[in-house]
Amino acid sequence: MKKKNVILIMLVILGMVTFLDRINISVAGSSIMADLNLSPAEWGWVQSAFILSYGLMQIPMGALGDRFGHRSIMALIVLWWSLFTAFTGMAGGLVSLLVIRFMFGIGEAGSSPCSTGVISRWFKKEEVGKAQGYVWAASRMGGALTPFVVIPMMVWVGWRSAFYLLGAVGIVWAIVWWLYYRENSQSSQSSISSPSSSSGSLWKRLVNAPQFWILCVMYFFYAFGSWFFFSWFPTFMELGRGFEKSELTYAVAVPFVMSMIGNISGGYLTDRLSARYGLKVGRKAIGSVSLAISAVCMFLAAFIPGKMAVFIFLSLCFGIFDLMLPSAWALCIDLGKQHAGTLSGAMNTAGNLGGFCCGILFGQLVQSSGNYNLPLYMIAGMLLISAVLFAFINPEKKII
Repeated sequence: MKKKNVILIMLVILGMVTFLDRINISVAGSSIMADLNLSPAEWGWVQSAFILSYGLMQIPMGALGDRFGHRSIMALIVLWWSLFTAFTGMAGGLVSLLVIRFMFGIGEAGSSPCSTGVISRWFKKEEVGKAQGYVWAASRMGGALTPFVVIPMMVWVGWRSAFYLLGAVGIVWAIVWWLYYRENSQSSQSSISSPSSSSGSLWKRLVNAPQFWILCVMYFFYAFGSWFFFSWFPTFMELGRGFEKSELTYAVAVPFVMSMIGNISGGYLTDRLSARYGLKVGRKAIGSVSLAISAVCMFLAAFIPGKMAVFIFLSLCFGIFDLMLPSAWALCIDLGKQHAGTLSGAMNTAGNLGGFCCGILFGQLVQSSGNYNLPLYMIAGMLLISAVLFAFINPEKKII
């Protein structure tokens, strides 16, 4: 097997671990809220503490990987967040949980931009969409597996011990990555630092490029919707639509499986359409159309009552809007070239700011209105705005 394919497999495994560690607290949400006596508004802050640090550290972590290489940086960040996954089981109240989740987010912030940096160095232009699709599909598979892993663990050993066991998985991955991975010496992008690409010059070009801001704002509104699935979704299904714990396992897993299918399909579609019709069709068309359709599905999930209806429409929504995800991350390579890690970190920072706002506003709206459906209308509007903005990105016009 080619080395680049082994590396892709390791990134796929990391994608699963990343989301297993990220979604576990959402699956355990009702149990933690009851044990620590947390209100919906306080739980919203717990969810957003992670998103805040995760968003703030995207750019620094992406730049560190670009600057110093991905062998040591990725091993360190996975080790860091795995330790704080375990520490989550030690939380004694709101304050300690906020601190632990904030520190956990610092480590996880490096996963996506550094993975993008690795892909940009090992895969050709016509392969990056598929590679991104596999990595993001794996992350959704991690989300789909989370209820099947976490709920039985909680039953057998309690939610605290479940976090101790989950933390050990990432530690093993970090050790294997450190022992196996080496930088691609044959890549034309392997040497990042040069006098002509200092950080000051780089950021000056970024902030002066209109496309940079369109990309970031587009991802802000997309992530406002996606973070609903990563944070409030299990709690919404249980407390908002009356799903039992036994039903919740499948009700949460199936939408993540749909998202996984969407990511793999989106990766193949964006590369194939880009090769045949150009990047404007291969990147823009998929992004705008899928986001617009998903906005309709989110609206219908809120509007139509009943458990089966919300299950169907939210599953469709998650699967359809993630068709655009490989396109969005491939755009960072199209537009940023050897600075793809930095650009993707900036884009994901904007996205996590959207996720932070979603976590807070969702909890506040539920607490003030007592209605779990109301925030879904807000999310539908955000996805529609993202669809419009995606149409204004020109993937053939490099930022750098």
